[in-house]
Amino acid sequence: MSKGKLYGIGVGPGDPELLTLKAKRLIETNAILANPVKKKGETSTAFSIVKPVVDLSNVEIVDLLFGMTGNNSDYWEFGRVAGDEIITYLDQGKDVSLITLGDVSIYSTFMYLEEYVRNKGYETEIVPGIPAFCGGAAKARVPLTLGDECLAVVPSAKDNPMVGEALDRFDNVVVMKAGKSVEKILGMMEERGIGAECMTIISNVGMPDEYVGPVDEGRQYGYFTTLIIKKSIGKGE
Repeated sequence: MSKGKLYGIGVGPGDPELLTLKAKRLIETNAILANPVKKKGETSTAFSIVKPVVDLSNVEIVDLLFGMTGNNSDYWEFGRVAGDEIITYLDQGKDVSLITLGDVSIYSTFMYLEEYVRNKGYETEIVPGIPAFCGGAAKARVPLTLGDECLAVVPSAKDNPMVGEALDRFDNVVVMKAGKSVEKILGMMEERGIGAECMTIISNVGMPDEYVGPVDEGRQYGYFTTLIIKKSIGKGE
């Protein structure tokens, strides 16, 4: 029996209409849809995106436990355990779709699992999706780069010192997973003479509680919050 193939599929930032045609086709035709969750029985954001637009009548849905501790060593272990579960289906000749929010190549836990499965000799494929910060930039009508400008993409997790370095060195900075860090990053910007008007906040883009706009004092921002900091705003450039 030939072995199945693992597909890592990016489902975009939140709007089901931004799901690619290839992603839709593979999710509908592959035997297994792996739904990454923090605990069994939970509905993932990625699954909520695909459910309204994909026919799952002939697809077996499997909850795949993948904790979010913020620790890289934990992610490799989660990837190993989840990978072994995926391999049981691949050994049956079943193709598996594992869905992930945004694009698979950008801060996706799938990549830990993919390397493990590929190193075990199984075939894998990555299907790109629209990254959250690209979807948000389009919503806000903010160009991520113009001319010879440079762009940095950094996570704000664990008080990442690279945020400050990116603000010092790059024309445009995207800070992902920034829901709890907005005020701190505003302070870092102020220290560098970068005005608050240079920040665009993108929270839960494509979802019912979406917010795209300038800093809104008093608003609580969730986990899926991205900041776009464009230093040229307000300089007449």
